[in-house]
Amino acid sequence: MSEVSGGSPSPPGRMALSRRGLLAGAGAGAVTGAVAGAAGTWGADAASAESDAAAFEAVTVRPGDARYDALLRGNNFRFAGRPDEIRVVGSTDQVVRAVSDAVRSGRRVAVRSGGHCFENLTADPAVRVLLDLSPMDEVAYDAGRRAFAVQPGATLGQVYRTLFKGWGVTIPAGSCPGVGAGGHFAGGGYGALSRRYGSVVDHLYGVEVVVVGRDGSARAVVATREPDDPNRDLWWAHTGGGGGNFGVVTRYWLRSSGATGTDPARLLPASPQRMSQHATFWSWEHMTERALTGLLRNFGTWHERNSAPGSPYTGLYGILQPSHRAGGTVMLVAQIDADFPRADTMVTDFVSAVTAGVDLTPVLDIRRTVPWLHAMTWPGTGEAGDVLTRRYKIKAGYLRRSFTETQLAAVYRNLTNSTGGPESGMLLIGYGGQVGAVAPGATAVAQRDVIMKAVYQTIWGEEKDDAANLAWVRGFYRDVYAGTGGVPVPGEVDDGSYINYADADLADPKWNTSGVSAHTLYYKDNYPRLQRAKARWDPRNVFMHALAIEPPRAG
Repeated sequence: MSEVSGGSPSPPGRMALSRRGLLAGAGAGAVTGAVAGAAGTWGADAASAESDAAAFEAVTVRPGDARYDALLRGNNFRFAGRPDEIRVVGSTDQVVRAVSDAVRSGRRVAVRSGGHCFENLTADPAVRVLLDLSPMDEVAYDAGRRAFAVQPGATLGQVYRTLFKGWGVTIPAGSCPGVGAGGHFAGGGYGALSRRYGSVVDHLYGVEVVVVGRDGSARAVVATREPDDPNRDLWWAHTGGGGGNFGVVTRYWLRSSGATGTDPARLLPASPQRMSQHATFWSWEHMTERALTGLLRNFGTWHERNSAPGSPYTGLYGILQPSHRAGGTVMLVAQIDADFPRADTMVTDFVSAVTAGVDLTPVLDIRRTVPWLHAMTWPGTGEAGDVLTRRYKIKAGYLRRSFTETQLAAVYRNLTNSTGGPESGMLLIGYGGQVGAVAPGATAVAQRDVIMKAVYQTIWGEEKDDAANLAWVRGFYRDVYAGTGGVPVPGEVDDGSYINYADADLADPKWNTSGVSAHTLYYKDNYPRLQRAKARWDPRNVFMHALAIEPPRAG
């Protein structure tokens, strides 16, 4: 099933204070390992390579083991289950055995790779067997498939470093180097290069997935995007359908669509060499409603005008991050390949457009150029919280155009109320560009004409503060989407949400009064096709969670 969710939204280079930026380029879910088989061949079953099988000897950790408590929690310390056992696995064969054992004993199984799921989807009390895929972290070139193989436990930082050092290539994934590929890729995956190169899954060639048949037997299956692959629907389901729905992903293969030849350096996008980063900070001390809504409106208008596929500005990635007033600052970030034609001029024009008509004096204005690899792999980039503050709640929505005036008023109202904390706030994240060059049905990512992602977040440290923080962010979200039942119902402005920013509230009628299901908010018209894939590949509904794809109803 690959990790259920993997998100990583945070300002590039972590230019804000240590805990102040959670999200800005993420995504969630990939897997690798080399599978035997010639290029262009597939079958119902896959045989894992000898090197994969010998990589790590499986470990079973149960309550009472000194390692047990340390392995329970992922990145969000709000959630910790109490499974009968934690299986730490290092190969596809070991995953097959672990899943078989769980099914045979009637125990619910969940999978973790990087541990960045925003909800308790892998820590649900009903989960009795937790698979830890972190030892499965190989990133390598598979000459037989002319594609790069990535295992689910590989973090985005590992993926970036290996692809860059070995071949000078990259993928348009998230800005948090600690996120595991396992969850990030399956949910679609996006990041600072997505406006230029599309979503991660636009470069996904194939997957290896451990699935469970109607007879209860587990086996590994390889599925690719080749038109005549009989398992192609399983590949498609992992191009944005989210983790934890169909099986356990044990390997991804990456090769850009249309890439030809056998030179690995030409099979994925070339990595930038240097990144130019510009950050502007304003103090809340002089931030009026007119000023804040002006920044938000201008940011949206710029993206409306510059987010078509092929636009000269697709190489520019922007984030506007207003904290709650208690946090003290509003930050604008622009990032671009420093060797892009007119890069400096583009950044200057962008900043001028966002600040036009806004009478504010920055407290800090920084522009610097850094090696691209340093910017994308710096420790802590994109992480929610630090060693003390590891509790958070994230909510999100896609935008097809700028917020309405009513929504802008709601944003200001909630960022200046008396209940928000210093680690609370929101982000507007630039999207669109080449993401929109792919048809909504070509992959499971249905939102292909959106231009921004909105993120609402709060981060805190103590369990005693859970209720207050959850109430603030939930109230903020419901206020912004008050006109559509408290959620971003697809329409002229809003377009649902992103499955890697998992939010169980969308499936709760207390918080979603729209009459539109969470599945529609996440998948839109692609949901029935995902249900058909679910019925074929997980007919016993072994893989489930609070936001899982549901089997189609009989009749």
